[in-house]
Parts: sequence; structure tokens; C-alpha cells
Amino acid sequence: MKLNRLNIYFFTLLFCLMACGSDQEPAPQPIKPVEKPKPVFSAPDGPYLFHQADGSVRMIGADEAGYAIDTLFAAWPKDYIMQVVSHNKKHRFTVRLQPFERQPWKQEAPEKLLVISDPHANWDCFLSVLQANGVVDDNYAWKYGKNGLMIIGDIFDRGDDAVTIFWLTYKLQQEARAAGGAVHFIIGNHESMILRNDLRYMTEKYTQIAAHFEMDYAKFFGADTELGRWIAAGNTMQIIGDDLFVHAGLGEAFYKGDYKIPYVNEQISQGIFLDKDGRNKLSEHSEFLFSSSSSREGGPGPIWYRGMVGRDGEEPELDEAILDALLERYGVKRIIVGHTIFPEVSFFYDGKVVAVNVDNKKNYDRLGSRGILIEGGKTRIINDKGE
Repeated sequence: MKLNRLNIYFFTLLFCLMACGSDQEPAPQPIKPVEKPKPVFSAPDGPYLFHQADGSVRMIGADEAGYAIDTLFAAWPKDYIMQVVSHNKKHRFTVRLQPFERQPWKQEAPEKLLVISDPHANWDCFLSVLQANGVVDDNYAWKYGKNGLMIIGDIFDRGDDAVTIFWLTYKLQQEARAAGGAVHFIIGNHESMILRNDLRYMTEKYTQIAAHFEMDYAKFFGADTELGRWIAAGNTMQIIGDDLFVHAGLGEAFYKGDYKIPYVNEQISQGIFLDKDGRNKLSEHSEFLFSSSSSREGGPGPIWYRGMVGRDGEEPELDEAILDALLERYGVKRIIVGHTIFPEVSFFYDGKVVAVNVDNKKNYDRLGSRGILIEGGKTRIINDKGE
């Protein structure tokens, strides 16, 4: 069979192509794509800010998708905006860092002062009572003008939004000051507990983040952190108008100690970053001031003492003469406390002691009392309807 020129050309070209191809590398085979790291957290948390010795700032936390945040800033950017998201991811607001300092231990009463206690990391209950009573708007901004908000301690523990509430309180304090108002935060026993790494009442969410970053949770609020410094700037005792605010109460041992309020505030703030042994050795009075039970110096201090209020239907244990002497010493008409839970806001000693701590979740659900409003020298109980 004869091949025509076209066929010869075709076979020659095919041979050349085959010869050239035999020297090439095999075509690359598909490889398994790199897997994206899986989320390590079940909910957002933070941010937590650590001020480093060299001026840098480390920001850690968890984002909404559950991924770890760990960012180091050579210096904190001016006007940097942080986003804070609630545990259930339904609420978010932004925060800027602000300068802060301890508020004066004695102040004049504003036209209105809303008083609540022991939020215990329950965001819905905390936000509800503030919004219902006109303290914040739907965008989580201060709308209470020149009025005041008092939180009598215990933002930590029992719930999953402690950090969310701390940052909102931090933000509101800045906004209130700009408006001529004030936000007051009193240090409670659960602040004292967490900052010495007593985690008995902390939820798994915070245990998880501490384990991931391989540090004690107390270090998230250490003396080198933004929120730790802010907490320590809070007062333990504060007078506003004719009322003295303290988390738990003042007993006979406290009266006999003749403690000055600025001294108590400084002692608690200086010792709050120390462990139990360090607190006991801070000064001759520090063991008593931090004490949660009977000690060689006379019993529970002001962040633990329950004797000003009755429990389980019993009468308060504090002698009324001692109470009257305390009122006279500090120049006030009432002492207002949190700490001990009651079904409703309660009054003792003919109204000379007011206990505002209730089961916030239960009373939120059933529209029970949540705190008090002091306005024009009068006091009324408030709830989540603003009534």
C-alpha cells in the first residue's frame, strides 16, 4: 500500500510528539487539600488584654466561630475598637480603652440612682433591668444622663457572660462620665475569689479558655491586664448621699476595728491580685478584710459578712446598737448590701439596712423585684418592666 504525502506527514508529526513527551515529568497528581483548623471553643469570649512590660499589648479570646484570638500589638492602636459578643451571639457592642481611676469614696446623691447587685454573669437579666429602667438604649449605650448606676459586686461566676458584663460596665462608665452621670462598681467576694484562682463557681466556658491558653484563669485578670486593673480600681465601700454601699455587710469586728473607708478600699485593691497567703501578710488588717469565716481577728470581712441581714427567716445577728454606731461613724442613714439572696428586695432594722440581692434569673422570669431606685430622697423597688 502506498502512503500519500499527507499520511507520511501525519505519522512523522505523531512520532515527534511522542518522542518529546517521553522526556517530560509525569503530570502532577491531585493532593489532599490542607484542612482548616477546627474551632476550639463553643462560644465567643473576651477580649482579654495583657499589657506587656515592653509596652506591647496582647489580646486573646475566642471569636464567634469558635477560633482562638491571639494578637500582639507593638503598641495599642489609638482609637482601636474592640467588639464584644454575648455568649449566645445575639448581642454585640464595641468598646474603646479608656483612662480610669478610683472614684471618690464619698459623693453627693444624683437625682436618680439605680441600685442592683450580683449579676453573676447572666447577660439577659443584667441587660433587661438596665433597659427596662432607662439606663441603656437598644444599642447598649448610656441614656441615663446625669443619673447614676450602682452595681454592688459579684459580676463573676455562675454564668457565661461575666466578661461581656464587665466590658459593658466599663463602656457605660466612660459614657456616663461624659454625660455627667456615673457608674459605680463595688468589689464583691466573687471578684476576690476569681482573682486568687478560686474557681469553684466558674462555668466550663472559662475553664476551657484557660486550658487552651495554658494559664490560670486568675491571670486573665491579673495586675497586667486591662480588666484586672479596672476591677481593682473599684471601691469596696462607697457613700453616695445618705447611703453606704458594701457588698456583704459590716459586723461588730469591723466596728471595733475603726476602719476608715479609704483604707479599706486601698487594702482590698492592693491585695486582690495576691494569693491567700499574700493577702494575709499584706498588712495587720488584710487577713480580716478578706476573711470569709471566723479568724483570729474576729470574723468575716465586708465582702463576706452576712450578719446585717436575716437568713432563712431568722433575724439578723448584728446588735442594732452596733449598727447605729456604724451609721453614726460614717455619717449615713442606711447601709445597702448585696451578697445574700432573698426572694425579694428586703429591709431590716426598720429600713436602716437594705438587701437588694435576689435570685435574678427567677425574678426576671416572674417579674419579681430586681433592685431599687433612689430618687429625690425616696426609695422604690424596681423590676424588669421599669416599675
